[in-house]
Formats: sequence, C-alpha cells, structure tokens
Amino acid sequence: MSDKPMSKSRRDAVKVMLGTAVAIPMINMVGFGTARAEAPANAVTMDDPTAQALKYHPSAADSDRVAAARPGLPPEEQHCANCNFMQADVGEGDYKGCQLFPGKLINVNGWCASWTLKAG
Repeated sequence: MSDKPMSKSRRDAVKVMLGTAVAIPMINMVGFGTARAEAPANAVTMDDPTAQALKYHPSAADSDRVAAARPGLPPEEQHCANCNFMQADVGEGDYKGCQLFPGKLINVNGWCASWTLKAG
C-alpha cells in the first residue's frame, strides 16, 4: 500500500523535472536572445575604459547618478536622451552616438558622470 503513493510520487517528480528541463532552455532563448539582439555591436559596454572613467551605465536607473548628480535637472530625470553630448542623428532606436564615445553608440536610457543638460 505504501508502495503505490511512492510510485505515483516518483512519476510526478519525473514529469516536473522533464517539464522544467524543457522549459528552461526555451525561456532562455526567448529572454536572452531578445536582450542580446537589441544592443548593436558597437555599443559602449561597461568594461570600456572610457565608460568606467565616466561611470557610464546603459540604464540610468541602475547608475550612480544620485550620488554624482549634475546640475540642470533632478538626478532621476538625467539620462543620455536629454544630454548635450548625445548625437541624435547617429545610430537608431535606443542607441545613439555620443561625442564622448567616438565611433560607439550609447543607450539613450543610460547615464554618465559627464551628463550635461541639452541646450534649449
């Protein structure tokens, strides 16, 4: 009698493990594949020496902008899209050129310690 629930329990456990084993790679392909496809090859990375010197982060919300806030706007409103150094005519989508990173693209939702409010 005790053998039967144990057997059913094992079958259920195997089903869950197999389902998980199939689901995890599919979730990774969908989630991470999309994230990688968004950033162009010449996007500035956080391990770039200039990016490190300027404390650049592709996500302003995850950056150190509150501690290193610049004048012009409150820290929570500072991001590359409203920075004077962003080159709106270079790049496409969320990745645009920046005068501080020649030949590379920055995320318009990013932030660096050189952020300066765009004139006018």
